[in-house]
Amino acid sequence: MRQYGLSKQKLLGILYRPERKEQGIAPGTSAVMKTNKTFFREKQITLEKALRQAQGLTTWQKPKKAPGEIWIMFKDIRKKEEGEVRKIISAWRYPGISKPGEEIPIPEDIKNEILNNLM
Repeated sequence: MRQYGLSKQKLLGILYRPERKEQGIAPGTSAVMKTNKTFFREKQITLEKALRQAQGLTTWQKPKKAPGEIWIMFKDIRKKEEGEVRKIISAWRYPGISKPGEEIPIPEDIKNEILNNLM
């Protein structure tokens, strides 16, 4: 979470209101995602602001968000005393935009290693 700059609250928001849900890489897991959305709104420029921009005296501007997605892989586990528990396996930022329903290309040797370690 620290590596990708993700907070617990952000991940919980994605879990409760995902934009898309897919089958996870590991057997029996699910994955949910939400995209970084950037909204642009044209504002009217005053004469004073136009003069400042022409002179290079513009004020600080907010940087634009990079396009990308935040993914969470989880598994629902049944426990006798707690009922059903959702275990988060992994959370990461994907720098691009993935296509819905498309299988993720994983090399066969890595796929076999994942399957052997889970069982």
